[in-house]
Amino acid sequence: MPDVAGRVADEFEARVREQEEGWLSPLAVRSYETSGRAYHEEEECALRTPFQRDRDRIVHSKAFRRLKHKTQVFIDPKGDHYRTRLTHTLETAGISRTVARALRLNEDLTEAIALGHDLGHPPFGHTGEEVLDEILYDRFGKRFRHNEQSLRVVELLERDGRGLNLTAETCDGILHHTGPADPGTLEGKIVRIVDRVAYINHDIDDALRAGILAPEELPHDEIALLGERGSRRIDTLVHDLVETSDAAGDIAQSGEIGRAMLNLRAFMFERVYLGPAAEEQRQTAAATLRRIFDHLIEHPDELADSRAGELHERVTDYISGMTDRFALAWH
Repeated sequence: MPDVAGRVADEFEARVREQEEGWLSPLAVRSYETSGRAYHEEEECALRTPFQRDRDRIVHSKAFRRLKHKTQVFIDPKGDHYRTRLTHTLETAGISRTVARALRLNEDLTEAIALGHDLGHPPFGHTGEEVLDEILYDRFGKRFRHNEQSLRVVELLERDGRGLNLTAETCDGILHHTGPADPGTLEGKIVRIVDRVAYINHDIDDALRAGILAPEELPHDEIALLGERGSRRIDTLVHDLVETSDAAGDIAQSGEIGRAMLNLRAFMFERVYLGPAAEEQRQTAAATLRRIFDHLIEHPDELADSRAGELHERVTDYISGMTDRFALAWH
């Protein structure tokens, strides 16, 4: 590290420690009390906490930049206002920081987890993940889970195989933002719930914009409880999450609000993500990914030599890193 001596740099860590002891909840992760980094310890930055460094490494990664061309629901949508994987990530990070601040938890750790949680998501949204999982299981008896791939991105694939060497807490939150196991920190648990809060509501907005849904088709009871507009629903969900979590000493939703959110999620999977209106796009995504996968298995010389793992892992790494438009053009 270069010589960065100076009064601010010399006092930075001490000031952060003092501020956190005076402000953070006893349940929050302290910025300078991490469990270490994934591969090796590093000299600390004089003007950033370990979690701020995680955030910056994620934002400057190639995988993060590719999120802007990975669609959330629709393949190559005909309009400029539909969400992408990048805008979803930014919305999740913003809401998550709000919740963390209200509960006096570590905002920087929460933000780093939120910004990295979808780095391994394949092209073509929910359909892309489902198809890639089917391909791997049918041919190799393996499963594809985007949370596991996101961890693989930050631990191995970025920086030409060196990974980002993130803290253990950030890696844990990325891996467990979905799936059967809960994150080991409250900050990670925030992202796990807020991820759904964000995508359910903005995907409703996009489905209405696309004409796949009409406002009167939305589940009446859930909309009456949570709110007719997306901003109102998010506000209701966030307030419930904060108040319920504060009372529980954990990250939790109230039973009524939590059920309403899960009912909306089920409705979206039935009508939008896996519904008849998206069938043509699902067929396009499936045909594209299967053809690319089959071709690369038969022509492994077209893969970069630096990719680690068995052939099916290398092919999966390559495909899951594709943007929608790159996959369509490659196909």
